[in-house]
Amino acid sequence: MRNCALIIACICSLTACTSLPNSPKPDDPNYAPTEPEDYQANMKPNGSIFNQGAVNSIYSDIKAHRIGDIITVELQESTSSSKNASNQQSKDSSLGLNALSLGGHSVTLNGYNTTASMGGNNSFKGQAKAGQSNSLTGNISVSVIRVLPNGNLAVRGEKWLMLTEGNEYIRMTGVVRSEDVNADNTVSSQRIANARIQYGGTGDFANSEERGWLSKFFNGPYSPF
Repeated sequence: MRNCALIIACICSLTACTSLPNSPKPDDPNYAPTEPEDYQANMKPNGSIFNQGAVNSIYSDIKAHRIGDIITVELQESTSSSKNASNQQSKDSSLGLNALSLGGHSVTLNGYNTTASMGGNNSFKGQAKAGQSNSLTGNISVSVIRVLPNGNLAVRGEKWLMLTEGNEYIRMTGVVRSEDVNADNTVSSQRIANARIQYGGTGDFANSEERGWLSKFFNGPYSPF
């Protein structure tokens, strides 16, 4: 019993080194929208009612271009990869020595012939195959959190769906060119630079798809087996 307790204590100490990620929660401040700037507060009394920061001419559109504006991202992600590898090697070798002779007569050692032979065979064959495919479609609305000096828009946002057995969420951050935003304030996810898209779930349904911490340990790099 003492040995079993010692083994369990060692396993628990090793698993403590591999910290599990925190479960995501709604209203994460890292994905919260940014409130638009108050242009009225920045106005200087110069005797004019013209405000350069809030003006829209009759030739301009209503595309997002300021902090706090909303952009709808059309998720159109699809990836696929496959890899095949095979390797085969073989090697045969043999070595033979004729019997020793002296004066035209074969030499024996204790009545045994001095003929010798040796051979070897080595072969190896390996094969590996891997394949993966992913697809994600849908929509998510994000807000502009920063306008970069070159006019690009840094965006972020999240969407949570409450289901019967838990919640599902989509989170996204990235940089959008203002020219890629359509007139209806939509943009394809393939047009977003440095995109970070997270799709997952929480609750009993999501927990049933994860292995326990002990199973993760025996499949991790610290497993002795």
